Amino acid sequence: MTGTRLPDDSGLDDQVPFLARLETEDKAALLKQGHALQFAARETLVRQYEPSTLVYFILRGWCKVTAASSDGYVALLALRGPGDIVGESAAVTGRPRSATVTALEPVTAAAVTGALFTELLYERPTATAALLALLADRTRASDRRRLEFASMPARRRLAVLLLDLARVHGRTTPKGIELDVPLTKEELAGSVGVSRRMIQRLLQELRAFEAVVTGHRTLLITRPDILLRLAHPGL
Repeated sequence: MTGTRLPDDSGLDDQVPFLARLETEDKAALLKQGHALQFAARETLVRQYEPSTLVYFILRGWCKVTAASSDGYVALLALRGPGDIVGESAAVTGRPRSATVTALEPVTAAAVTGALFTELLYERPTATAALLALLADRTRASDRRRLEFASMPARRRLAVLLLDLARVHGRTTPKGIELDVPLTKEELAGSVGVSRRMIQRLLQELRAFEAVVTGHRTLLITRPDILLRLAHPGL
C-alpha cells in the first residue's frame, strides 16, 4: 500500500455530536429520562415511514442512516456514532420517520419518548439551541455535498465517498485501509447518485487500478493515492 495521508475535508460525520454540544446539566437531564436499549449488529433502531417517535441518544457503537425511494433506490445519508442523536425529526414534527437507522455493530442507546424530549426542550432553551445548531450543521454539510457532487463525474464522486468513509471509519491493516462500515452496492450507488450497474462498473475499474479489493459488504483500499488523484484532480 502506498502511504498517503487522507485529506481532512469530509462531509460525512463532520459535525460535533449532539451530546457533546450540551451543557452538563442539560445532558444529565436528557439522559436521566432515557432507558438503555441494546441493539445487535444489523438490527434496526428506526424504520423509514413508521410512526414511532422515540428519540435515541447513541452511547456506544455506530449506525448507518439510509433512505429508500418507492422504486427501491437506497442511499446512505449519514453515519451516527457515540454522542449522536437519531429520531429527533419525527419527535419534533410528529411526522413519520424519514429514514431507516441500522446498527453497524452492537449499539447501546438511551431512548426517550418524543413527548418527553420536546417537553425537555421547552424547559431547557440551551438544549434547544444546541439542537438547532446541530440541525443547521447537518443541513449545511448536506447542501455542500450536493453542490460538490453536482459538478463531479460519477467516478470522482465514488472516490470522494470512499475517502470520506476511510477517514472516519477506516482501519489500517498491513494490506490497506479496511472500511469498518458494511455497505451494500445499492447503498453505495444511492450515495453517489448512480445505478447499481454503474457502481459495479466503477468498482471494477478501481479493482483494475488495484486501488480497492471488494468482497461481500467489505472493501479494502489498497491504493489511497489513486483515490486521492481521482477525488482531487488538481492536487
